[in-house]
Amino acid sequence: MPRFFCPQPLAIGSHIDLPPEVAHHLFVVRMATGEQITLFNGEGGEYTATLSSIEKKRAIAEIKAFSPREAELRYAITLAQALPEASKMDWIIEKAVELGVTAIQPLAAQRCVVRLSAERAVKRHEHWQGVIVSAAEQSGRNRLPALAELSDFNGWIKQQDLHLRILLTPRSEQSLSDWARHHPAQSLALLVGPEGGLSEQEEAAACAHGALALSMGPRILRTETAGMAAMACLNAIWGEM
Repeated sequence: MPRFFCPQPLAIGSHIDLPPEVAHHLFVVRMATGEQITLFNGEGGEYTATLSSIEKKRAIAEIKAFSPREAELRYAITLAQALPEASKMDWIIEKAVELGVTAIQPLAAQRCVVRLSAERAVKRHEHWQGVIVSAAEQSGRNRLPALAELSDFNGWIKQQDLHLRILLTPRSEQSLSDWARHHPAQSLALLVGPEGGLSEQEEAAACAHGALALSMGPRILRTETAGMAAMACLNAIWGEM
């Protein structure tokens, strides 16, 4: 059953106007009145709705039933990702959502190739939010991961955080998998550098502010691979996969 994010109050028995982009999608794929779709508004659970009207730019649905089903991890994972080049960030966000990430923190680090002006950062944030919505719809999640504003690495690392921060670095002699096997499932943040990695000064600053340096093994992973491999590793060891 097709799933769509609908950021408005949803209640059984109500007739709602679907968002314009959802209406357009339904029109393009030629869904008909009477067919069922699943809606969620990010507040938990999902709703079964029946299409009562479809036009090119407008669609109306009647909410029929509610399910409290959730697909969230038992622990919160924040992915603090230094900006990669080109469209890699889209891929990283999409896959992170599929793997259950709770929040995404884009970072501007010393070796980042991409430098965003304030105006471009706002536009990219809006675009990434759309990527999150699409990934949540596809992966069956009923809650959207939080997307933070782009932050400077040095400023972000100095902020106080209730959760453990794990710095993924090939310089560490202890692996993430070994650490996870000896610790209970818990909320944490994964810190991933850009293509050239974080500088030694940045890694030292992260550790000085409480980050735990761990490696992903003997092979050097690309920036778009490291965070995904780390999340999959934690989910597997902690029983979520």
